[in-house]
Amino acid sequence: MMTNTLERLQKVIAQSGVTSRRKAEKLIADGKVKVNKKTVTELGTKVTHQDNIEVDGVLLEKEEPVYYMLYKPRGVISSITDDKGRKVVTDYLGEVPERIYPIGRLDYDTSGILLLTNDGDFANMLMHPRYGVDKVYVAKTDGIPDKQELNKLRKGVRSDNDLLKVVRYKVLEVDRQKNTMILELTLHEGKNRHIRRMMDALGYPVSKLKREKYGFLNLQRMQPGDFRPLTPHEVKKMRLLAND
Repeated sequence: MMTNTLERLQKVIAQSGVTSRRKAEKLIADGKVKVNKKTVTELGTKVTHQDNIEVDGVLLEKEEPVYYMLYKPRGVISSITDDKGRKVVTDYLGEVPERIYPIGRLDYDTSGILLLTNDGDFANMLMHPRYGVDKVYVAKTDGIPDKQELNKLRKGVRSDNDLLKVVRYKVLEVDRQKNTMILELTLHEGKNRHIRRMMDALGYPVSKLKREKYGFLNLQRMQPGDFRPLTPHEVKKMRLLAND
């Protein structure tokens, strides 16, 4: 149910999924936001979900914020549309009436936890590396890097113009017969194809990659393609985790 609780205008705009809170603040300051047909430029303005809010002439749709977790299968695009007709993550959440979108992305060939929401403020908070939310991956590599090479993962590996690094790593399994290693890698920041590019640069390409944890969330009792709503407690806990 919609409530009459007063909230900051930039927060309401961000929760609508239009943009991040920071960009919403700039839009307000630039005079591009109207509340009940009156231009508002004061960042301290508070509104309710009953107010009519326009951003750049477009009326915000009044949706309650929703939060979902999907076990993304391999071979699926982390997007809401694809011009090549490939499967996208929202194909698995067809019964959800709200306009949701993924928080960040997982590569086409990567499986695991993907969060989706219509709350832009929440999404921005979880994606920004300064909030330090752990994202834990398990990777299978072709070849067996030694300890010296693995330590480069924490110091950073150059790929194109990016310095790619992990917060920590752990060796889970070494198969010398098959010449493979299974690594647990923790990131706070996820650049495009972060882990694959990092391991390619070291000369140990990743043959399989899965995101197993996002903060305290895990894939327990879920199969690829399954999704579920986050509980209010989980949403609150994720906010607290990001604000620690």
